[in-house]
Amino acid sequence: MISTTAEVREQHRFDAAALERYMRVHVAGFDGALTVKQFRGGQSNPTYYLTAGGREYVLRRKPPGKLLPSAHAVEREYRVITALGTTGFPVPRTYALCEDASVIGTAFYIMDCVHGRVITDPAIPGLTPSARSAMYDSLSHVLARLHTVDWRALGLADFGRPGNYFARQIHRWTEQYRASETEKIDAMERLIAWMPEHVPSGDETTLVHGDFRLGNVVIHPSEPRVAAVLDWELSTLGHPLADLAYNCLPYRFTREWEGLADKNLRELGIPTEEEYVAAYCRRTGRAGIPDWNFCLAFAMFRLAAIAQGIMGRAIAGTANDPNARERGARARPLAESAWALVGKRAG
Repeated sequence: MISTTAEVREQHRFDAAALERYMRVHVAGFDGALTVKQFRGGQSNPTYYLTAGGREYVLRRKPPGKLLPSAHAVEREYRVITALGTTGFPVPRTYALCEDASVIGTAFYIMDCVHGRVITDPAIPGLTPSARSAMYDSLSHVLARLHTVDWRALGLADFGRPGNYFARQIHRWTEQYRASETEKIDAMERLIAWMPEHVPSGDETTLVHGDFRLGNVVIHPSEPRVAAVLDWELSTLGHPLADLAYNCLPYRFTREWEGLADKNLRELGIPTEEEYVAAYCRRTGRAGIPDWNFCLAFAMFRLAAIAQGIMGRAIAGTANDPNARERGARARPLAESAWALVGKRAG
C-alpha cells in the first residue's frame, strides 16, 4: 500500500506540527517525529500515511471547504469501525477521533495502517484459480459476518433509520437524479415509476457497508483472505440484500466496466453469481432470495443516479474526476440494464 503514497497535495496540506502535538496527547504509544504523506486515489475523504517512532498510522479527514451537512462523515466511519473492531471483524484498529477543526482545519480520525494488497479488478489477474476462489469465499464470509452482527449490542441502534430501506433509498436517489438530470432517460423514468410499487415484502435491517466491493478491502499480503474492510463512509442501518446485490454487480458487467460477464469464471477459479449468492445465503441462514432481480435492479438504479450526478457536475464544470464524462455516460446503460431485469414484470 505504501507505494501508492505521494507528497501531500497543495489543497490538502495542514499543520503537521499541530497534528504531532495532538497525537502525543491522544494516541497511546505515540513517539518520535511525525512524517506525513498522502495516499493517491480518488477518496472523497483525503487519506494520509503517517509514520513516527517506527510505527505507521492512517489519517482520514473531511476535505477543506464548504460541505453538505451529511457528506464526508468521518465521525460515522470512526464510530462503526471502532464498534466492529470489538467483535474481531476485519477493520483497522482505531486510535482517536478529533472533531476540533482548529487542529488541522477539519475533523479527522487516526487508525492503524493495514498492509496488504488492494485489488480493483474483480478478475484478480496474476493469481492461481485456487487463490481467487479463496478470496471470493473470504469476501462472502466477511459480508455475511457484517450482516449478522448484533448492531444493537454494539451501540449502533441510532446509526440509521431501521426499516423501509429500499423505499427510502429509491425516493432519495430519485431526488438526487432529478437534481442533476441532463437528458431524459426513458428506462430511468420507468424505474422511478415502477420500483416504489414493487418493493419486496419482508423488511430486514442489518448493518450495511454501502460500497462493499473488492476494491474497498485490503487482501492479506500473502494469504488469500480479507485483512481489512475500508471506506465505511456510506455505512448505515439498511437492507442486507442491497449490499449483496451491489457486491454482485461485476457479474452483470463486462470488462469495459471492470466486470466478469465476459470471463470464463470456472477457468479463473471464481464462483458464479449463483454460487457466490448461495454461499452468502448458507452463512446467513437464508433459504434463498426470491426477489433477487429487484435487488440487482435497485443497485443499478442507484449507480445510474450517481452517474447522472457525475455527469451533471461534468457539464457544470465542477467535476474533480478527469474521467467524469465517461463515468457520467454510464447512467443510461445502467438504467437500461436495470429495466431489462424487471421490466418483464411490469406488464
